[in-house]
This record gives sequence, C-alpha cells and structure tokens, in this order.
Amino acid sequence: MTRGPALLEVTVGYALPRAGIPAATSFRKWVAAALDGRIREADLAIRIVDAKEGRALNRHYRGKDYATNVLSFPAEVAEGVKLPKGVRMPLLGDLVICAPVVAREAKEQGKPLNDHYAHLTVHGTLHLLGWDHEDERDAECMEKLEREILAGLGIEDPYLER
Repeated sequence: MTRGPALLEVTVGYALPRAGIPAATSFRKWVAAALDGRIREADLAIRIVDAKEGRALNRHYRGKDYATNVLSFPAEVAEGVKLPKGVRMPLLGDLVICAPVVAREAKEQGKPLNDHYAHLTVHGTLHLLGWDHEDERDAECMEKLEREILAGLGIEDPYLER
C-alpha cells in the first residue's frame, strides 16, 4: 500500500463544474503515490481548468496556442524568502489539468477517465520533482517510473496501445 510523504499538503481547485472530474481526495492519493519514497514533505496545488484557461496558460508559458492535458510549474523560491503562513517546504509547485482535454484523450484512447486523470497527475508531479522526457532515454525512464507508480494503484499501463 502506498503511504506517501510524511507531510503532504495538496490543494485542489476547480475552475469549472466538478461533474465527471475526480474528487480532491483522488488527486491527493495520486500525488502521494508519485512522491512515495522520493520526498518526505511536500506542498503543491492542482487547478482543474477549462479549455479556454488551459489554452491561455499554455500559450503564455510555453508559446503553444492550444490547450494541453497537464502543465507543471515547479516552485522557484529564492533563498531567504519568507513563505506565507501555512505554506510548507519543500514547496513543489503547481499543476494545471485541463478537464476537457483529459476527457477527450481518455475517450480517444479507450481509457477509463479516472485512470487518465491519475496518470496525468502522476506525470505532472514527477515533472515537479525534476523528471522530464526531452530525449528518448529520459522519456523511457520517466514512463517506466509512471508505469510502476500506476501499477501500485491498480491502474493499467497508460502507454499500452488500445
């Protein structure tokens, strides 16, 4: 059973109606699984957005004019900066998940919707820890880790062709 970090604060915000979108407890469970054995304390935020906001953020921060499934914004805290009350270190950062894109992809790929949310939450959390998939070797390592984490949650390999 996945235990997760000793101290984990995950704030989940919904910028659209929650119908069909997992509850905050699910997102917390998926983040805990991604962090288990990797980090002992963490604070991060997840925002679930519509396509308009997802597209605007992707355009502004990545220069890509479309809504993508998940965006990761690792925290950058300058040394000596006092954090607001209640914010813990390590402050990992923020994830933005675009609900319409996730729903479309799950349908197109024949995946259960909650499993796809779990995968993208794990994927984004690993990005906050510094993992990336910029080259083939890094992608293989990150995908292997994602498969292991998701298998521990009882979720099928997200990279299998269906």
